[in-house]
Parts: sequence; structure tokens; C-alpha cells
Amino acid sequence: MHSPLRLVAFVLAGAALALPAPAWTQAQSLDAQIEPVRVKYGLPALAAAVVKKGEIVAAGAVGVRVYGTNIGVTIDDRFHLGSDTKAMTATLAGIFVDGGKLRWTSTIGEVLGADVPGMNQKLATVTLEQLLSHSSGIPSDTKDMAAAYFNTDAFDYNLAALRLRALAAWRHNEPKEPQGSPFQYANFGYIIAGAMIEKAAGVPWEQLIVEKIFAPLGLRTAGLGAQATTGKLDAPVGHQIDEQGKITPMLWGAAADAPPMLGPAGTAHMSILDFARWAGWNSGQGRRGPAIVTSQTLKLIHAPHVKTPRIENPRPGTPQTGEYAFGWGVVKFDWTEKPVLSHNGSNALNLAKILVDVDNDLGIVVTTNFPEQKADAAGAEVVEALYRGYAGR
Repeated sequence: MHSPLRLVAFVLAGAALALPAPAWTQAQSLDAQIEPVRVKYGLPALAAAVVKKGEIVAAGAVGVRVYGTNIGVTIDDRFHLGSDTKAMTATLAGIFVDGGKLRWTSTIGEVLGADVPGMNQKLATVTLEQLLSHSSGIPSDTKDMAAAYFNTDAFDYNLAALRLRALAAWRHNEPKEPQGSPFQYANFGYIIAGAMIEKAAGVPWEQLIVEKIFAPLGLRTAGLGAQATTGKLDAPVGHQIDEQGKITPMLWGAAADAPPMLGPAGTAHMSILDFARWAGWNSGQGRRGPAIVTSQTLKLIHAPHVKTPRIENPRPGTPQTGEYAFGWGVVKFDWTEKPVLSHNGSNALNLAKILVDVDNDLGIVVTTNFPEQKADAAGAEVVEALYRGYAGR
């Protein structure tokens, strides 16, 4: 089984009416372009899509749902997004900022202090903005945090309560900012942000993301947790690679995803087409609707808030350099004229990449049901090729 720390290092009102999903045509298939990349890197499956000015102009899905089988993927198959869920959590926060139930400067102590008494004073002063930009002083996943994620409490409490219990278990720790930059990629910070959103809404994060993100955007394949339905191979399943290189498909159950309490940090899944629709809503800065948050709030979510130090040989699913917004990296690649919004996501079994260029109203998404360096390299190769091919059109 994948170790807890190895796993978490990667992640990790009523519903609005759903809008009609943007159309795409099979004539614009990317299958022939991405299949050689899949073969080159030995991936079970690979999918990609391009959305331009709100229209999905190209998409493809190739390979198999389970390594070593001939169960082919389809364009509607669900892929795991990992930490690409974080931008959705930030958008949920924006909804309640717009509604006056939270402020970007709301502190953990103000919102959750009554539920988690005895909190370290410095931890209590950490703001929602700092949590969402990974600049709170809360470190990347530690053994103590992993102990809060992986424990038998899951059988006795709802997920919202488990998030509060995780904070309570860590409440005596003091956040510490590293020298040079306050940035530390912290899944735990997003768990706390999720708990703050839940407190403001009086509704669990899982219900909120379905009602306020998935439904308004018409993301019909979107869900949370492992991609495949228990007992069925109806989606590309994630794969574990052990130290000897052995590949094991992780079909269902607890081993097929991060613990559910990590939802705000990264447990969403959806088809490549729905992932593209999410990218297109962001690349259009919400102008085409639905009006999930105000234009001003979305621009603030997309805006850089902290510089990220350069990380040599980062683990797949974590940003390497640039700046960080709320759930988005802001990165200038060698092949982009300006910084663009970008993020990677992985639960150590799958990998997803998203790029959003608001200047060109362009979104590119890539997913695979395979982890680690080969998946990361394949995804990067596809993203670059698609950007070069579609940014100037």
C-alpha cells in the first residue's frame, strides 16, 4: 500500500440551474496526437482537451482503464484531478466572501476558534487568504498531519467533523515561515480552509462543491473520490508503482484515493471534457456565466499572492517555481509569452494538468491514470504541444 506521507504529498442556497455543456465534435479528435505520447511513456491511459473562447475545439482519450487489460477508455471516462481541486475550493471561498459570510482576512480563530479551543495563538491568526495561497506558515504534510488523515476516526464521524478533529489534533503547533518566501505547499491548509467554508455555509464541503461548482457548470461526470464505481471497471483506475517498479491497479476502496477528509485539497474527478469546461469558465473569467462569483472576486482568485521559491526536482503534482494565487500557480513557461495559470494534481495514483491563459481565452487540460515522473513528463509534453498549436489561433 502507498504510504500515508507519499500519498498526501501529491494531493493532495440550492443548486443553480446547469447550463448546456459546450459542444465538441469527433472530427476534432486529439487521439492521433496523444497516442504516441502515451506509448512513449508507457501510460495506461491519456486524455487531453483544448477549450477556446468557451468552445471545446479538440479532445481525445486513448489507452486502457486498467494496466494490462484491453478495456479501452472513452472520451466521457472520469479521471482523478488531485490538487487541481484546490482552485474549486478557492472558488467556493469566493462565493462566501461575495455573500459576506467570510472575508479573505477572516482568521482561523475567528471562524473556528469556538469549535477548536486552545489553538496556538499564531495559528489562530492565520487568514483564509494565507491558507489558499500556501503562505500561512503551515508546512507541507508531516507525520503528525498524516496521522490525522489516516486513522480509525473515519468510521465514527462525518467528514466535516473529521476536518475539525484534524485541526484540533494539530492546534498546538505554531506556523513558521521559511526564509526567503512564505510559500509552503500545504494540503493541511486547504483542509482548514474547507472547514472555514463549511462553518460559514453550515453545509459540508462535499455538498457545496456539487451544488455550487459541478451543477452550475454542467459538469455531469464530476464526483469525488476514486473514479471507478465499486465493483465495476467503468473508469480509468489509478495505479500504484512500488520501489521495484511493479505496477498495481488500485480499483476501489480506501486504497484507491486519498482519505475523503482531504476533499478540499484534492479528491475531485471528472471527464476530460468536463475538466475542459471548468478550464474554459476560468479562461473566460466567468464572463460567459454562470456567475458563480463576481468578476472582481475571480480576478482576485487568479491574481498572484505569493512568490514561490524554485524547487529542484519537485514531486509530480507540486509547483516548481513562479507565483501562487488561490489554488492556481502563476507560471511563465519558456513557450508562453506571459505568465499563465497552471496547476498539477496527483493522489500518487493518477495525474492531471491544467493551463489557463486568460489573455487568449484558452484552456488546456491533460489527465492520466498513472503517477510519478513518466506521467508528469507526458502531461507536460502534451500541454506544451497543444499550447503551441492553439494559442495563436
